[in-house]
Amino acid sequence: MGRMPRVVVGLSGGVDSAVTAWLLKQQGYDVVGIFMKNWEDDDDSEYCSSNADFVDAASVADVIGIEIEHVNFAAEYRDRVFAEFLREYQAGRTPNPDVLCNAEIKFKAFLDHAIRLGAEKIATGHYARVRERAGRFELLKGLDDSKDQSYFLHRLNQAQLAKTLFPVGELRKTEVRRLAEEIGLPNAKKKDSTGICFIGERPFREFLNRYIHKEPGPIKDPRGRVIGQHQGLSFYTLGQRQGLGIGGVKEKGAQRGGGEHAPWFVARKDMAKNTLWVVQGHDHPWLLSSTLQADDLNWTAGGPPPPGSYAAKTRYRQSDAPCRLLGDADSGLRLEFDEPQWAVTPGQSAVLYDGEICLGGGVISAALAATSEAAVA
Repeated sequence: MGRMPRVVVGLSGGVDSAVTAWLLKQQGYDVVGIFMKNWEDDDDSEYCSSNADFVDAASVADVIGIEIEHVNFAAEYRDRVFAEFLREYQAGRTPNPDVLCNAEIKFKAFLDHAIRLGAEKIATGHYARVRERAGRFELLKGLDDSKDQSYFLHRLNQAQLAKTLFPVGELRKTEVRRLAEEIGLPNAKKKDSTGICFIGERPFREFLNRYIHKEPGPIKDPRGRVIGQHQGLSFYTLGQRQGLGIGGVKEKGAQRGGGEHAPWFVARKDMAKNTLWVVQGHDHPWLLSSTLQADDLNWTAGGPPPPGSYAAKTRYRQSDAPCRLLGDADSGLRLEFDEPQWAVTPGQSAVLYDGEICLGGGVISAALAATSEAAVA
């Protein structure tokens, strides 16, 4: 019997990657674990859980009976992910660092490293699947719809998909937890990590403050009245409701209990005038867009899908929205939605789906309001 292929698994210290490694070992693969350290700026702080995560990953490797290696990608991360993240924020957009991290670190730097270790494949604990059909590789949603992570993986190409395994993508999260208990994994009850890897649980504004110059300016309502001060446009995202520091603004002579206490939402950021525009009410027309444009495109098949009817996500936590792909998607992506979408945010990813197949997508550059207003970029 020949040697089983070597698979290098990214062990994060979490349950999903632990069960991934165990499943592959059960299937007979020669499994090696790698712990990726991507952030070093504040190892000693209460917010950086990297050291504790490595201890968890190492104890998982021990129980499963595989080797684990600690690899430092902090320099690559800083240059390829974090620098881009800051550039986007400074330009007034809201980037998604997980999408960038997958494209540049987990499926590039890590994949290259794994191949140097003699691996034929890599595996991660993402909830997604890869299917080979007629020599092409398709990225599919994970079977557990509530945990599907294909949105974050939409920039993977054929070469990357050909070398990637996602064993937990075939399972439901409850099943993964149950397996972790059964196997006796030390981190079976560990709660899922959320938020941006390098920020952890710390307050976001306090973190950005270290890197981005604050430039306060006016907050205006749709009628152009100044109703407050913002701390710097980079610190706000479209659709944001908390942390605006605006109370109810009373109309002169307005009756008590009128609409003046409806919550305020961030609707626009005017970088040129350093002005934050806010509106009252979740469904204000300024928050709704029926068309978007995206660029910096990536298609998993290598080329764009034909124009037609699809579904898309404009943010991770949202169900697929039926839409039409207009025109030629070679240069830029233009999507028109059946129903207006809420708070479509430049810098976030627009990801296109054909049923369970994730086709790829791009970075939102502009959204057109549901009314016939000019683009709000």
